[in-house]
Amino acid sequence: MRTLEDIRPRPGLSVPVVTIVDEAGRLIEADQRALVRHVLQDGRGADIVFAAGTTGEWDRLENPVRQQAIRICTEEVAKRNSQLSAEGPRGAESWAGITTPERKQTLENLEFAIACGAQAAVLAPLSIEDVDDPVRFLQRDVAERLDAAPRRIPVYLYDNADIAIDPRVPHIRTRQVKEMSRLDFVRGIKVSAPRKVLGHYTKAARNFRERGEFGIYVGEAMLIFEVFRPGSGLVGSLVERWSRYRLRGGLPRGVVAGPANVLPREWAQAWQACRAGDVERMDAVRVVLERFRVGTRASSGRRTIACLKRALVTLGVTTSDAVAPGTPSLARPDAERFDAVFEDVRAAARERLQPAFVTRAPDGAVAP
Repeated sequence: MRTLEDIRPRPGLSVPVVTIVDEAGRLIEADQRALVRHVLQDGRGADIVFAAGTTGEWDRLENPVRQQAIRICTEEVAKRNSQLSAEGPRGAESWAGITTPERKQTLENLEFAIACGAQAAVLAPLSIEDVDDPVRFLQRDVAERLDAAPRRIPVYLYDNADIAIDPRVPHIRTRQVKEMSRLDFVRGIKVSAPRKVLGHYTKAARNFRERGEFGIYVGEAMLIFEVFRPGSGLVGSLVERWSRYRLRGGLPRGVVAGPANVLPREWAQAWQACRAGDVERMDAVRVVLERFRVGTRASSGRRTIACLKRALVTLGVTTSDAVAPGTPSLARPDAERFDAVFEDVRAAARERLQPAFVTRAPDGAVAP
């Protein structure tokens, strides 16, 4: 039986799935399961399904809804993994976002995730109101809960200034990350930050963990086209990239892409092309993904989550495009404008990408 120390950070595409709710804020179980199947794409999409993260509106949902989303996503990933043949694509992992504004509730979610069978937990320590010292919180509270649990799972840190409680402390300090990385269960960090901040983590990553690999996951997903481009300032030449890989820390382990809720195969292709340094494929898929990114900005501002939910209804994956209270919604005429943009995005994907890298609709056909 594998121990926690034997588990390496999962590489590839992590999809922070949206939470499908009705107008009253109740989770629609059938739709949530359909969404997980959609992002997995029978082994051609997500490598990691990440439930109850920022794209999942964790900070705007009641905790029972967060837990329900964790349970359903974990169950559906396990079910789909069991259906994949030994010769076919490998299965995915299910990661649970356990953060809430309260320390006690966050720890309860950790226990819940373990009980559900989640393969990892994701924790944003700077988003918990009654946690003053993130390092001590991990060393004492989280470690104690894991030690008492029937099964220990890896914990991944989450760094995102948009959800930090104190605007004066927008990011976890690299010194703190290094201290937390000494804990055997802390295996990496998701960084939703500009290139400069990401660079601080990637440069320091090889010094974070003394006993094994520490994974960096890019949260500002479009950055991978800069990070992995041959000759870029952060990664450098192909020779330099290989050298950093051998040092077990310099390169990101994966990408966390919210738009992959809608375009999982296209984002899987983006990761593969970037990781290989294949400029031709990188440029082809980047055009598609950039059109979608631009299209999620309405005249009144960014509407990413609302656009994702509307697109999923358009594809026939889900039946509700309702957002949680406090999440910016998509109203007319912006909704109609986005529909036209999304149609153009899908046409561009069919034109520029090989069929295997174009997302399939629920009936198995290429999304029309």
